[in-house]
Amino acid sequence: MTRAEARARKKALKAAKKNEPKMSKAEKKRAAAETRARASERRARMMSGEEDYLLPRDRGPVRRLARNFVDARRNLAGLFMPLALLVLLTLFMPPELQGVITLGMLVFLIFMIIEGIMLGRMISNRIRERYPDSDDTGFSIGWYAFVRATQVRKLRVPRPQVRPGDAV
Repeated sequence: MTRAEARARKKALKAAKKNEPKMSKAEKKRAAAETRARASERRARMMSGEEDYLLPRDRGPVRRLARNFVDARRNLAGLFMPLALLVLLTLFMPPELQGVITLGMLVFLIFMIIEGIMLGRMISNRIRERYPDSDDTGFSIGWYAFVRATQVRKLRVPRPQVRPGDAV
């Protein structure tokens, strides 16, 4: 849409809104409650993994397999956020301890990168086996899996559908 079209559309919407009857306070509250209820319902369905309610990045059988593959494993990368908080807490500790914890975090980061590369390769191979005609590239699906693995399990969206140790 060009700028002129956008301005014309905005002007038309503003005129239409001006001609609408005013809502009472009770009607506004009811409308807001209905909007909240619909949003809550959509979020609950998204969290449960219903395909129609997922974000575009999470849709499709390939992404579902990647999510289940990550969720069925215990990942070292899942410790990143709690350890990042530990690094922040070192700001209040003696410098000698800060150095040790920072060095430990760097070593952990190296292991996390290695695990991410291995995870990406494993999931890419698994997807090529099950979905040979998939148009998802190995890097994009590997990155998707790695990012999911770095999230704390309880905070993943959509929620994990499999338990750690389940066969995928």
